[in-house]
Amino acid sequence: MCRLFVEADPALWTAETRALRLNGFSTSVRLEAFFWTVLEQIAARDGLTVGRLVARLHDELTEAAADIDNFTSFLRVCCGRFLALQAAGLVPPAGALRALDVSSILRAEGASCDGRAQPVAAARGRGARPAA
Repeated sequence: MCRLFVEADPALWTAETRALRLNGFSTSVRLEAFFWTVLEQIAARDGLTVGRLVARLHDELTEAAADIDNFTSFLRVCCGRFLALQAAGLVPPAGALRALDVSSILRAEGASCDGRAQPVAAARGRGARPAA
């Protein structure tokens, strides 16, 4: 099982640092190449640059008064959610993300009793099951 991950192209986990502007200030974000590629896919769906996408994510996070200690972790989770929502069929393979009905997607994804979103696979009943 581990060969699937261990023998993948090492370039996927090579860290890259990119300079960005957030809230008018120059900063840098360090992510693995894999995540930059996913962010490029997300940005392209709405005709944005990666820098503009990351700035919008940061701005909307700030507007929502969300307390994020690690913005790069937030970006990694955004990438994972995007891929998981696509795999679950909740986000179509093409088209602008800004045109999606976010409320419907969140409802379909499901939520736990404490209001936190469940992982897509668990919410859709697609978790891995041990062989009988």
